[in-house]
Amino acid sequence: MTTERIGPPAVADEREMLRAFLDYHRATLAMKCDGLSDEELRRQSMPPSTLSLLGLVRHMAEVERAWFRRIINGEDIALVWSDERDFQVAYDASSATRTEAFDAWQAEVEHSRRIEREAPSLDVTVHEPKGDEQVSLRLVMLHMMHEYARHNGHADLLREGVDGTVGA
Repeated sequence: MTTERIGPPAVADEREMLRAFLDYHRATLAMKCDGLSDEELRRQSMPPSTLSLLGLVRHMAEVERAWFRRIINGEDIALVWSDERDFQVAYDASSATRTEAFDAWQAEVEHSRRIEREAPSLDVTVHEPKGDEQVSLRLVMLHMMHEYARHNGHADLLREGVDGTVGA
């Protein structure tokens, strides 16, 4: 599998720009996993951490699901790998496969894209379930970019540890 990653435009309206940067970060995570076997994708960084590339993909499926489906769309659904809202459970990919992880992640990304496209504006605001704080779709998209950027840094190091591939 080879991932095509399209750079965000230099000039665009706010929504198009946010969408493009988020998709760029999503593609970066997929690109870091290209060409690796299930075993290589499960390779953990260093004890005691269970972090792996496959664990990052599973974690980002949970994050997409939580922010877009649960918070913005108000869906009352469990996380994929944890009934207790424990995002860390997804990191344990010791018995996971590329197919299982990527199918879940790609399904959540498609849900997220649909929810974002159907929202009338970035100013759509919802009450965050943990309290009285309001969050906008704009905040969620920016938060997702932050999540991906942070974890893509982890993915850089994990990939280098697997086969020496660095960059981009």
